[in-house]
Amino acid sequence: MTAQPSAAASLPSPAKPDHGNAVRQISPAWQLGNAMLGARGFAPTPPQSISSFVAGIAEPMVSVLALMLCTLAFDEPIDRATELLALVVMVLTFPGANRFHSSPATAASGIVGSWITVTCVLLLVGYATDTYKFFNTEAVTLWLVVSPLLHGLVAATGHIWLRQRARKEHARRRALVIGAGELGVRVANMLRQRSAVGHDFIGFVEDRDLERCPASARHDVIGSMQQVQDIIRERGIRDAYITLPLGSQPRISRLVSALQDSAATLYFVPDVFGVNVIQGRMRNLDGVPVVGLLESPFIGTNALLKRASDIVISSLILVLIAPIMLAIAIGIKRTSPGPVIFKQRRHGLDGREIVVYKFRSMTTQDNGPVVQQATRNDPRVTPFGAFLRRTSLDELPQFINVLQGRMSIVGPRPHALAHNEQYRELIKAYMVRHKVRPGITGWAQVNGSRGETDTTDKMAERVRLDIEYLRNWSLGLDLRIIARTAGLTLFDRNAY
Repeated sequence: MTAQPSAAASLPSPAKPDHGNAVRQISPAWQLGNAMLGARGFAPTPPQSISSFVAGIAEPMVSVLALMLCTLAFDEPIDRATELLALVVMVLTFPGANRFHSSPATAASGIVGSWITVTCVLLLVGYATDTYKFFNTEAVTLWLVVSPLLHGLVAATGHIWLRQRARKEHARRRALVIGAGELGVRVANMLRQRSAVGHDFIGFVEDRDLERCPASARHDVIGSMQQVQDIIRERGIRDAYITLPLGSQPRISRLVSALQDSAATLYFVPDVFGVNVIQGRMRNLDGVPVVGLLESPFIGTNALLKRASDIVISSLILVLIAPIMLAIAIGIKRTSPGPVIFKQRRHGLDGREIVVYKFRSMTTQDNGPVVQQATRNDPRVTPFGAFLRRTSLDELPQFINVLQGRMSIVGPRPHALAHNEQYRELIKAYMVRHKVRPGITGWAQVNGSRGETDTTDKMAERVRLDIEYLRNWSLGLDLRIIARTAGLTLFDRNAY
């Protein structure tokens, strides 16, 4: 069946509203949300899927259970030291990642990567606090080996369970996508990828001529908007995804009103893919639904967790590197005239100006309206400074900035003020990276975007990676970045 061209008026006319439950016309922007659920129908937080809930508690619980069993296997008592270790592991691994939907290879790589990070953190803490003596080495070694194997077993069990469940007819969800545009194609592809866990993409409903639809969607158009109620009923549709552009709000409202008589679950997919959405989420502010598009990931408990981890880790690191910093300060003084510490003006949280510390590695201290980035074989770099820059040792004083609250250990690297003014006009969403504290290291730096950004494309790639970090932040991701940074410090050749 091909789509029939039709105006918005071809949608079924909604029945006269019951004024006892009339939709509140707060503003045109809220008409769609109110038409779907009513202002009072928005839950404070979205419900978590069963698989996500199980995965969230399974990983930390399995880690702790494995620790206890390995301790008992060597006839060791579960004393306060073991209980404290279990608590630390619980904090580091909670909530666990949902790997039930992943392929075995993807799940295995994720488990190994995160467990290596946890192990490195525990070893660092054990070394800094000299607490190794409280544990049986053989029991801890066995635990470090057994835990990721048990995590893999849990992930494989969940993977198999989801697919076994999806084979039952009552567990499958036949889905219709309303709107065959680019956004509709993305939703359809998502549904196809989730076929193994129970989603069946049936087709598109579209009023436009097929020539105006993406080529990949044309053969899947099964009817027009006027026929949507019949299609839902005849084909047993359980989920309907509305992907019409926001400019079609009156049509969407009429469509939602008409489909309230069907048994299908309605989902509205806002067309926000043209925006660099950061931590997008739904909020309920005293009964008014608010959709966050550009929000810092560090709010509420996340802010406390991030700041606490910064304080603890930076304090431990400063204790360990104090002799190294003293040696570097002596080296700078003996090899070139000038101060040991170079103070840079940078933009910090919310774009406010901050002062950042570095060991001086150049003969000049550019910090004005025009700043020239360091280049390979830059004559301004001293021989000792070249070593500091190559190994990133010039960044060590920034751990003091972390304790001051000006910076974070992990976050977008701070750029010179002059560079911010230059690139904010050239790169879309450049200043979004200033929604959080700048970091000593970041996702961009461990993914190859380190060193000189001598072209706009290189800077755009760095910004893209910074925004990707903000979208996907977790404490586990921070720990992975710290671990990868430690390796890059000695082997990266992009910094100079």
